[in-house]
Amino acid sequence: MRYGDLNYLYLLPIIPVLILGYVLVLKRKIKDTNRFANIELLQKVGFSAGQKKQWCRAGLMIAGMLFLIFTLIEPKWGYRWEEVERKGIDIVVAIDTSRSMLADDVKPNRLEVAKREVEDLLNVLEGDRIGLVAFAGSAFTYCPLTSDYGAFRLFLSDINTNIIPLGGTAITEAIRNGISTFEANQKNHKVMILITDGENHEGDPLRAAAEAKKQGIVIYTVGAGRKDGSYIKIKDESGREVLLKDNQGLVVKSRLDEITLHKIALETGGLYTPAHGTKWGLEKIYRDSIAKIEESTYKTQRVKKYTNRYQIPLIIAIIIITTESFLTDRRRIIRSVTHH
Repeated sequence: MRYGDLNYLYLLPIIPVLILGYVLVLKRKIKDTNRFANIELLQKVGFSAGQKKQWCRAGLMIAGMLFLIFTLIEPKWGYRWEEVERKGIDIVVAIDTSRSMLADDVKPNRLEVAKREVEDLLNVLEGDRIGLVAFAGSAFTYCPLTSDYGAFRLFLSDINTNIIPLGGTAITEAIRNGISTFEANQKNHKVMILITDGENHEGDPLRAAAEAKKQGIVIYTVGAGRKDGSYIKIKDESGREVLLKDNQGLVVKSRLDEITLHKIALETGGLYTPAHGTKWGLEKIYRDSIAKIEESTYKTQRVKKYTNRYQIPLIIAIIIITTESFLTDRRRIIRSVTHH
């Protein structure tokens, strides 16, 4: 059995209050009756002071109230299968997992801030499907499009810089993989959110953006880090924190490439937002821009629809309360009158 609205459960404390009230009232009534009148005399004129009838009326009223509360919380049992249509936009989030995302020019580091912002984005989605692409020197779909935000959160929390062994930042491959993550032959509105420091190491990301535009995909880019850059701290084999060096032994400094990210967003009609200065604002971008895209429909899997059975406790409550109203303290006395 399921319940439709548990908000009315706060009414349940009324039941013990009613029971206590009836106990006190009946005890007072019996006490007053014994004090001011003769019980045998009252019974002769038609007034029943029987405790059984009093308790019966109290029990009926309490039971009636209980069934009314059951009616309000809408008990459900029995179900049927239905295919439900949901409205929304398909969103693919591509997160850079290269080691440059460990730079701490935004605290605690670029990757952790990116994950927190995507988490905030999840809190404002209303029926939209969301997928996840991880990329560094290569890219792959880490979570397919889903409306199960709980499952998506599990994949998001698992993102780290060791998930892709191939180093580098292949933005071009990230965009192309994001394109393939969207379902083919779907007329849904498609949005990609690309979170990276913009340091592309191979391919032509603008050409990939043009391919996305042909597929009707709007790309929003988020720049992780600052233009003046930051050194990348990693842990060596002994667990000590050291600065990342390149093949020539020089310390690597990661700088944000805002120009490339601006061009990618403009190519597809999207927007660019930096990570520094204020909050990244993925939630704001969603409310001010993405959510205003015309909604599309897609079919979800079949779901169980439970049947509302509120009528049953309601009928029982009516019967009980009606029965209680017919019980009185008085009884008819049939007298036989003889005429002389």
